[in-house]
Amino acid sequence: MTKAAPPSGTHGHDDSELAEFGYRPELKRTLGNFHTFAAGISYISILTGTFQLFYFGYGSGGPAYWWSWPMVFAGQFAVALCFAELAARHPVAGSVYNWSKRLGNPHLGWLAGWMMLIASIVSIAAVALAYQLTLPQISSAFQFVGDGTGTYDVAANAVVLASVLILFTTLVNAFGVKLMARINTAGVFVELVASVVLIVMLAVHITRGPQVVLETNGTGAGHGAGYLGAFLVASLASAYVMYGFDTAASLGEESLNPSRNAPRAILRAIIASFVLGGLVLLLALMSVSSLKGDKLSTDGLQYVVLDVLGPTAGKGMLWCVLIAVTVCALAVHTAAIRLAFAMARDNNLPASSVLARVSPRFRTPVVPAVVIGVLALAILVVNIRQPQIFTVVTSIGIIMIYLAYLGVTAPMLVARLRGRWTPAGEGRFSLGRWGLVVNVVAVVWGAGMTLNLIWPRAAVYNASAPYHWYLRWGAVLFVAVIAGGGFAYYWFVQRHRTGVLAEHRLEVPDKTSEPSPASD
Repeated sequence: MTKAAPPSGTHGHDDSELAEFGYRPELKRTLGNFHTFAAGISYISILTGTFQLFYFGYGSGGPAYWWSWPMVFAGQFAVALCFAELAARHPVAGSVYNWSKRLGNPHLGWLAGWMMLIASIVSIAAVALAYQLTLPQISSAFQFVGDGTGTYDVAANAVVLASVLILFTTLVNAFGVKLMARINTAGVFVELVASVVLIVMLAVHITRGPQVVLETNGTGAGHGAGYLGAFLVASLASAYVMYGFDTAASLGEESLNPSRNAPRAILRAIIASFVLGGLVLLLALMSVSSLKGDKLSTDGLQYVVLDVLGPTAGKGMLWCVLIAVTVCALAVHTAAIRLAFAMARDNNLPASSVLARVSPRFRTPVVPAVVIGVLALAILVVNIRQPQIFTVVTSIGIIMIYLAYLGVTAPMLVARLRGRWTPAGEGRFSLGRWGLVVNVVAVVWGAGMTLNLIWPRAAVYNASAPYHWYLRWGAVLFVAVIAGGGFAYYWFVQRHRTGVLAEHRLEVPDKTSEPSPASD
């Protein structure tokens, strides 16, 4: 039986925006301005991304790889501006899915949502793997599998540590958004303070000038395009950090005044990440005792912190990095749940009625939290004996994120060109006359970076033995199977069932059938 719309009240305006999609409000609005900002910045997570893939960026492009940081920011900032404009107009759960559906059509929306959902699950696994890059640096006691020198010791131990983190994020998300927000906010506060402290401490110990970012370490020698080829490979390290800012909008149905707060949270999150992360990377290169040796391209920023700050302060900072990784994984899991809920509410996933069910006690979708956690664990188990697990899993996750974002910015550009895009009014965020230019940059950037990321380079997908063509082409094959197979299922099976489930549908009262008021 379809349930009637709730009476208008404090959240009437927020719920009226939700009503445009035909949904009735079900999730509890408890998140304030800082909560939404914290969700966005914890997904981006300055310390998680920079500490997880610095080794790869430095090893692939030398100190000059730093320039990929402002490059990625410029492109992703254009995407963030488009998303901020959309968040002001449509602050709904499963933002990418609903935006793509609204701007394009239900089929494109499903594909964008599907790619984003799978990417989010892969990203949970990728982020959780960062435990391995930090915990054994704090103490060798955290190397449970072997001593770290065996062929599969690091990869297998990474799966063990990551599994513990995923179990934690699953439990927290199952107990509701309020608990998640408290942990996330505390973690983000620690991360922001730690980032500032790290910047100051690295600045005190600088041993060389900023011209260090002009050194390539000869990394372009093995590439046909010279250093450009090396730089494009190294840019994966920066591309991995600056995404996920749409989480602030995806929590729109649980936020207070989301049409105003979400756009601000999106832009503040990416700008803060760019400034703080860029300074951390730059000062790390300027302060490390030596740019020679293998440690920078194997142990990464963890090595720099211990080298510059010493074992006591360095390990203290690594504990802060661990907190950042934890809340990052929590935010990614949270966003994935909202996306699965949004798609299931439209009957666009198998067992949708179960996945879209909101717990009456916790006012949150519990089943998606568990299913997504199990799938993320499965990805880890499949890769347990893969020495290149870090770059392979991370790369595939990023590619699908970029494709999902294109599923929003491309139809948004078409809508602008056809005069069908109307930004939010009432003084809310709008790009105004710059909208078309910014949108074009976002689409060109997204397409170009997707091609760069998916290119079957041995340096990324099959850097060490055993060498197989299917490993080198693994990203192309995986994305093709996920996109092609998923869409085939949707087209032949799920498409015919699509429609807002009755228990989630907003019932608009038929005023013509109401009895006339009694006359005096």
